[in-house]
Amino acid sequence: MEMKYFVKKDTRRFFVFLILVVFCILGSVVFTVSEKITKEMSVSAINNLEENLNLIQGTVEAMLNREAEFQKLIAEELSVLEDPEGFILSYERNKTIAKMSLVWSGETEGISNTGEVFSEKGLVFSADSVAAGLPVSASYLNDMGSWAYTMKCPVLKDGRETGMLYVEYIYESFDNILPERFYNNNATLYLMDATSERFVLKPKRVGERIAGDLDLADFYRANNIMEEAIQNEVSVCIRDGRNLMFYHDILKKESLIYMWAVNGGTVYLVGYAPIEAIQREGSAVNQNIMIVVAVMLAAFFFCCLLYFLGEKQREKIRKERESERELHNVRLAEALQAAKAANNSKTMFLSNMSHDIRTPMNAILGFTTLLARDADNPVKVREYTKKITSSGKHLLGLINDVLDVSKIESGKMVLSIGDFSLKDMVSSIDAIIRPMAKEKKQSFDISVTGIRYEELVGDETRLNQVLLNLLSNAVKYTQEGGKLWLRIIGLEQHSSQYEHIRIEVEDNGYGMTPEYQEILFDAFTRAENSTTNKVQGTGLGMAITKSIVELMGGTIEVTSKVGRGSLFGVDLELRIQEGRHKKPDSTQEMEEDTEHVLQGLHFLVAEDNEINAEILKELLEMESATCEITENGSLALKRFEHAKVNEFDAVLMDVQMPVMNGFEATKAIRMLEREDAKRILIVAMTANAFAEDVKDALNAGMDAHVAKPIDMDILKKTIHHHLHGEK
Repeated sequence: MEMKYFVKKDTRRFFVFLILVVFCILGSVVFTVSEKITKEMSVSAINNLEENLNLIQGTVEAMLNREAEFQKLIAEELSVLEDPEGFILSYERNKTIAKMSLVWSGETEGISNTGEVFSEKGLVFSADSVAAGLPVSASYLNDMGSWAYTMKCPVLKDGRETGMLYVEYIYESFDNILPERFYNNNATLYLMDATSERFVLKPKRVGERIAGDLDLADFYRANNIMEEAIQNEVSVCIRDGRNLMFYHDILKKESLIYMWAVNGGTVYLVGYAPIEAIQREGSAVNQNIMIVVAVMLAAFFFCCLLYFLGEKQREKIRKERESERELHNVRLAEALQAAKAANNSKTMFLSNMSHDIRTPMNAILGFTTLLARDADNPVKVREYTKKITSSGKHLLGLINDVLDVSKIESGKMVLSIGDFSLKDMVSSIDAIIRPMAKEKKQSFDISVTGIRYEELVGDETRLNQVLLNLLSNAVKYTQEGGKLWLRIIGLEQHSSQYEHIRIEVEDNGYGMTPEYQEILFDAFTRAENSTTNKVQGTGLGMAITKSIVELMGGTIEVTSKVGRGSLFGVDLELRIQEGRHKKPDSTQEMEEDTEHVLQGLHFLVAEDNEINAEILKELLEMESATCEITENGSLALKRFEHAKVNEFDAVLMDVQMPVMNGFEATKAIRMLEREDAKRILIVAMTANAFAEDVKDALNAGMDAHVAKPIDMDILKKTIHHHLHGEK
């Protein structure tokens, strides 16, 4: 027994000794590893700082290259624009671009979007400072007191330089791409122009600040870097465009100062980071190692406890990640549902459009067949023609709705502001809506109250469109024998220069559900029930109406109850005309006699579509006018050039034609050395019927614009206005 006791005792002592030896060896290894890790982490921290600076350098250079590529795209756009100077003048300043200028080749001065005369004089470009192949100027203070730089890019047309595009960029735009918390706000980071050694950007929320950091000399003084050898070394590195790091005490802390070249050394990243900040990870590792050793020496179970706590933390992180994934999946599902809803809306729209377009098309084709059969019966021919015209106008209305919503979605809808009379507009609306209401045996009441000024300024066409959309819907969605009201009410003026009006369109028709009222103004939506499904439409009218009202600066709202009708309210403020128009002495003076205005006139027509040309020729012959058809703009130009002076009374010019389009042909005619070339009436005939299309036609030298399909009444009024308007 005693022998066994001594054996166990010796064994215990041996294990205790072995444990002590193991812990001593472990302690030595830990100490050695700790020292090694400290050195390696120090090197790694410096390498990490270099990587961060390289990353910031790459980000800044990438932004410079992106700006250069953007400028190249602008230069390419200018080379094909008809009015590049107009583009420059219309370009607005933003947070990145302060000025855009254009100088034509052979000239020393040009124009700027700021309206001032621009000259390259004062800008310094060097061969070493480029971004994506474009020269970059030295930094300077611009007229807004901000540090900026300029890039220049040649404008090439057919491989020949026609001008130079200059764009001034602001350094403050780099603030968004620089890190907000560089080494947890312990480090500083500035942008410095290498030529002037001025700090062109001091980003917000970045590190400790010294109020005097305006240039490199201020940086030296503020941080007590007064050693001449260091300053000389920095100057050499900046001159050679090299990177530089050196140690120095700043604010009683050992710090690492860095001068990092950007864009070939034209700009430098300048700042410092305390050593304790960049070596924080190494210190943390050493502390953790000592804690681990202490824990191992104190008790093994404590290690198990730490392991348990670690597992618990990992489980918490795992659950949080699962929760985030579930939330992400829910959002994806919602997005998918929204996409499906949008797709279903467009599918329903296409289905409605297919039905609504086929209905008038079937009528047109059917009555055309009947017209061929009963060609010898004048009564039926007139009846069929009237119905074909009605169906064609309905089809054109559907197409116009689709084109309008396309312009709205692309942001290209613009207002054509002009003078108009509220009284005349109401009269024209009444002339259109009252026959529609009468056909359904509906009563239609109009009241205008509280209006101070009837002569207003605005887009009469678009305002007409709003009223027609609301009233035609009221007619369509009100039963036979129902009632319609149009009320125009003058409200209290917010300004003496504007008439504040409210337009109310009310009916006692079918009404709408609360659910449908929420999506009423969305595109491609229509109420679906057994009553309204028989009503034709695109589902775009209310979306177009809302967009027009908001474009005019107004608001639109609706209240409705199923089976009791609807009330639409539109609030607008329209400018009052500065002068009053004289009233005509008689009704005869107000209405121009255009009945026989085309009689005896001889037209030159440019039309590449044979069917359209044949129809136009027949319509003109019905008005006792003659015409000569050419197939494109080039032939029209040649025919006019060889015609006798005043042989043609006007030119009817299509726009989209092969060989030479209508704009080019018009410009060429206006440049001919003939006494009638400048004054002959040229009317654009095109299916492009938006406001900017009319503007393009007038800019090309045309006198007027008539949209296809040709309405002879509009054509006659246009011809009468331009040929006899001043007589």
